[in-house]
Amino acid sequence: MKRRLGRSLKPFRRPGLWAGLWCAAVSAVVVLSLAPPPPMPPVDGGDKFGHFIAYFVLAAGAVQLYARWPSLLGAGIGLVLMGVGLEYAQGALTETRQMERADALANTLGVAAGLAVRLTPWRDALLRLERGRARDA
Repeated sequence: MKRRLGRSLKPFRRPGLWAGLWCAAVSAVVVLSLAPPPPMPPVDGGDKFGHFIAYFVLAAGAVQLYARWPSLLGAGIGLVLMGVGLEYAQGALTETRQMERADALANTLGVAAGLAVRLTPWRDALLRLERGRARDA
């Protein structure tokens, strides 16, 4: 029996590319969460939307990558734990950031909404895009 590398991933032509881009996006969120914040005008609670969108995109990206529910669920749990852990790290490890429970909640809600993409026709958008590009080439 031949074992396929990345059995949890959908049958992409270039699974390493897509998984690598997703990992780069996760890494970018980590770095941006711990780096000093860019100068922005103060907006009460305005950053919560940004937290929600960032984690929505990461979770929806996981939906695009993973074919099997256990793998997708693991990615979702990992993203929630990452969001909570980064909030804690902001308070404990940085002097330019502070821990906010509302940010952790926005992160978690973003993950839940992103995982819900699995229930829509958009769940295989990346797979269809890759296959469509392959036909065009």
